[in-house]
Amino acid sequence: MNDRQHMQIFEEARPRLLGLAYRILGSRADAEDAVQDTFLKWQEVDRTTIETPAAWLTTACTRRCLDLLKAAHRKRIDYVGAWLPEPIHTASDDNAEEKLALTSSLTTAFLLMLERLTPKERAAYLLHEIFGQPYEEVAETLDMQETAARKLVSRAKTNIGLEKARHQTPRERQDELLSAFHQAIHGGNVASLSALLSADVKLTADGGGKVATVLGVLSGKETVLAFIIDRLTEYWSHYVWEIGDINGGRGIVLRDEAKNEIAATVAFGYDGDGNVNDIFIMRNPDKLTHFGEAALH
Repeated sequence: MNDRQHMQIFEEARPRLLGLAYRILGSRADAEDAVQDTFLKWQEVDRTTIETPAAWLTTACTRRCLDLLKAAHRKRIDYVGAWLPEPIHTASDDNAEEKLALTSSLTTAFLLMLERLTPKERAAYLLHEIFGQPYEEVAETLDMQETAARKLVSRAKTNIGLEKARHQTPRERQDELLSAFHQAIHGGNVASLSALLSADVKLTADGGGKVATVLGVLSGKETVLAFIIDRLTEYWSHYVWEIGDINGGRGIVLRDEAKNEIAATVAFGYDGDGNVNDIFIMRNPDKLTHFGEAALH
């Protein structure tokens, strides 16, 4: 294997490694750090010892992500307010079933449910269920017996409703919601929006202590609607609204033209009936820096 082939192998694996790292870490910046660290290690490795480059790269990246995840959890102890995964822009293709399966594992609701798992449970589940690795390779990546890897995946699937979190609501329904949300903010008409919200809908906002936002999670349709009408109507009136694909679903991008920056993104979670059961507002400027760059796969 010459230097050019060595580099080509890594570049072909990069999108997959980024997608895996983002799902484990919930942060694009941290995911890029993990992939860069993997690249540096790839440059130094004795090539004669590698039988399957793709497996080697996946193992190295996963293990680096697990190290970074420990550090990230320590930082979150002092995090101000609610923590949400960093939003990413995703291109959509309704005709590609494989792509839909991948983007459904990028939703904010799905990533938050992964937060309930231990780091190794999360890695094992993603490697096997999302990226299609056989249990034998998962075990090797996580340096454990195959039976232990099987138990990790089984426990992850049992402990939380991952299949429910990956429910895909038709785009027409999502666009209907975006229209109703806009009418509520700019026209004061909440009837259409109210009809699309579940009774136990929750609103979570992440400001990271850097911008003003609600600190706790708001619960219940009346409470959430009151916040939207009483607060967001005033706060968001001067922002430019754009509709885009955020973490595999339709969402809102709010731009502050005066500052030439993204002020917020809004993503949604849906229940099995297609009603909104979660509203996720990202206001933390550090997590909006990379939004709009090429999508992670």
